[in-house]
Amino acid sequence: MQIGKDTAAIVTGGASGLGEATARRLASHGVKVALFDMNAERGEKLAAEIGGLFCLVDVSNEASVDAGFVKARAAHGIERVLVNCAGIGPAKKTISRDKATGAITPHDVATFTKVVTVNLIGSFQMTAKSAAGMASLAPVTSDGGRGVIVSTASVAAEDGQIGQVAYSASKGGVVGMTLPIARDLAREGIRVMTIMPGLFHTPLFDTVSPEFRQSLEAQVPFPSRLGKPDEYAKMVEHIIDNDMLNGFAIRLDGAIRMAPK
Repeated sequence: MQIGKDTAAIVTGGASGLGEATARRLASHGVKVALFDMNAERGEKLAAEIGGLFCLVDVSNEASVDAGFVKARAAHGIERVLVNCAGIGPAKKTISRDKATGAITPHDVATFTKVVTVNLIGSFQMTAKSAAGMASLAPVTSDGGRGVIVSTASVAAEDGQIGQVAYSASKGGVVGMTLPIARDLAREGIRVMTIMPGLFHTPLFDTVSPEFRQSLEAQVPFPSRLGKPDEYAKMVEHIIDNDMLNGFAIRLDGAIRMAPK
């Protein structure tokens, strides 16, 4: 599908990291980008830079999501591109043992539920609501294509590390729903893909020591470095452009396979 100045897009988690890079790349092609994010300060600043629109949205809250769609569509029209980048990843083991007392505590259900609600359910409800809008649009390709939805999983969906049980479960769910949603939406001409990034240089890595960062980079076979957010954005761009990419999750990871810890 061709993208350009008449195309509307929504990027969740668009105020920073992979979402920001994607928003910038889409905007560079003249796409009208709406940023859905919880960080109003960063989101408003970026929207001003790229000529886009910021919407304060919590993807885990249906009313918030609905309000975001109303605002974005009023400004730009119904989106033909949705990119789900919003996510959280607190680390916690299935059980934890207190070093001093030896007491064993199970992973709390509240944290697990929150991660799944944001990462998996948030991606699903954004996808379903966006698809309902896209389906009302006229096709723009000779094959009857109406739009493209790209979600973000993680290599943790396949080789999650110690302490990533909630995160891995949520991202595994994103991968698992990719094909059935693509099949559900095939008759509507809406393609659905997922990207599984490996180690990418997002704001999280700005807080770690150079030594720790280097140790992580050494785990990546080639190229032995952190991925650049724009490399993720380029993959999004290619998925939009290549109409035969549908119903699949792509590892974007430099051939890394994560060790247990």
